[in-house]
Amino acid sequence: MVTIRDLHFAYRRRMVFSGLSLDLTPGHIYGLLGRNGTGKSTLLRSIGGFLFPRQGDIDVLGYTPGKRQPDFLQRIFLLPEELFLPPLPVRRWVRVQAAFYPRFSQEQFNKLAAGFSLPLDGRLDEMSYGQQKKVLICFALATNADLLLMDEPTNGLDIVSKSQFRKVMAGAVDANNCIVISTHQVKDLENLIDRVTIIDEGRILFDQTIDAISRTLLFRLSYDPKEAAAAIYSESSFRGNALILPNSTGEENAPDLEMLYKAVMLRGEQLNLLFK
Repeated sequence: MVTIRDLHFAYRRRMVFSGLSLDLTPGHIYGLLGRNGTGKSTLLRSIGGFLFPRQGDIDVLGYTPGKRQPDFLQRIFLLPEELFLPPLPVRRWVRVQAAFYPRFSQEQFNKLAAGFSLPLDGRLDEMSYGQQKKVLICFALATNADLLLMDEPTNGLDIVSKSQFRKVMAGAVDANNCIVISTHQVKDLENLIDRVTIIDEGRILFDQTIDAISRTLLFRLSYDPKEAAAAIYSESSFRGNALILPNSTGEENAPDLEMLYKAVMLRGEQLNLLFK
């Protein structure tokens, strides 16, 4: 669905990507993780055709994003982190924007909005940032776009709304579409994404499915100092030592994405060797 080869991009003198390559396939919810300022938003905007690389190739659904062809634009949707919405009633804004997406479902939008307890009779400019973000999340899903790019979608959401976000996103992916969620709030994506891509300073440090991570790495709490000494990564807590170990026995376990992210940043080379 998305093929990126040898991507180079810079803002004036600051290089963001230098030779980045990546493949995104249908049927997945990708978690694009990394610190602020590491290129997550730039990557999403390049895929969406809002930025133009200095060098390299991007193919999305058979299109070159930078050409901004109408057939391409109606098949993707980018939900940005920063919102600039017009002073319009919600229903009118939705009606205007829906015309650009042939597969948009008003019924689906209304159902999603009800799940978020959104006041659809209000105006966008009178809503809080969190409410505006929920309007865009509902609209994005209701477009039924083949490729959905979401940049820090949980920013501005309260705890209940984050739970609802995970619920609706879990049912949003199928064999024909692809969702990419960029965030630095790793906990918000647990039990939601099925592939983890971690970038830093414009480089891909780690790219694996949740299943591969679970088979290869063991996440556990232990009081055994020998296990702690053998761990790839460890954190001490009042409950004992939280460890990441090689999963030599194939024991089923749920990855801790926050621990994994920190381990990749500190022990990335050692971790990646286990997947080869």
